[in-house]
Amino acid sequence: MTSLIATARKKYHKALLEQGVLTVDKNGIPSNADSASKLSIQIAKGISDQLLAESHRKAVGQTSGSKFEQINMEFLLDTFPHLQNLRPGKWHVAKLGNRNAIKTSSFSQYAHLDYLNTIVKNNAELASSIGNDYMVAPDVVVYREAEPDESINADSWILDDSICKCCDLREKNGGLPILHASVSAKWTMRSDRAQNSRTEALGLIRNRKGHLPHIVVVTGEPMPSRIASLALGTGDIDCVYHFTLYELQKAIEAAGAEDALEMLHILVDGKRLKDISDFPMDLAI
Repeated sequence: MTSLIATARKKYHKALLEQGVLTVDKNGIPSNADSASKLSIQIAKGISDQLLAESHRKAVGQTSGSKFEQINMEFLLDTFPHLQNLRPGKWHVAKLGNRNAIKTSSFSQYAHLDYLNTIVKNNAELASSIGNDYMVAPDVVVYREAEPDESINADSWILDDSICKCCDLREKNGGLPILHASVSAKWTMRSDRAQNSRTEALGLIRNRKGHLPHIVVVTGEPMPSRIASLALGTGDIDCVYHFTLYELQKAIEAAGAEDALEMLHILVDGKRLKDISDFPMDLAI
């Protein structure tokens, strides 16, 4: 038998292949490779060969990014809710977007942003002073429902109406869900847009009231040097998760790229880069 997370990891890779996110074009260039970099192509091809990627038309532009977000959301749905023995609660995983009714301000730590946004819209002078960069939009979120008193007191009498009047976890204190994790999905990191993840992270850190959620990035970038541009350092992003870390290491070793391998070891040993399979377990912390 195969473990739940190992099975989900295979399903995750299969979805990336079948939905045209990871493909190889007629020239043998994988969709996550930089066509201007021989090493990027070599490493990405080493990964795609291990995953048995087929040659067909790749998803383009924003379509590829949107599919990557969706597939990451589905991976979390297949794994994290099953860890109730480690992290009990009523958990939800959702992909955010312009059409989704769920926004950052839907969660207890950021509910005040809606009020602030309303004030700024109606006051041009205030808007010019503070701007509107406090609003953040993660690609995927993991959140927990607030708990009714019946659940909290199920095994023993934990609380009553005379105490715990402000805690976010208690449903009768407001009932808004609690943001547990913010996920930024970046299929590649070949533009300044990848740094948006750090901007989003800083916004979540500065503007929260209460518990700070996990703030992570998931990527398919094959070049360790580019991953390092986002992963190195501490204070904003918890960690970067690679969609195929084990296959990436083998591909770099096969390419004989010593500098890339050294950087990969720095990132992994420094706990700045992990495999996608580590993600649901880290969410249980």
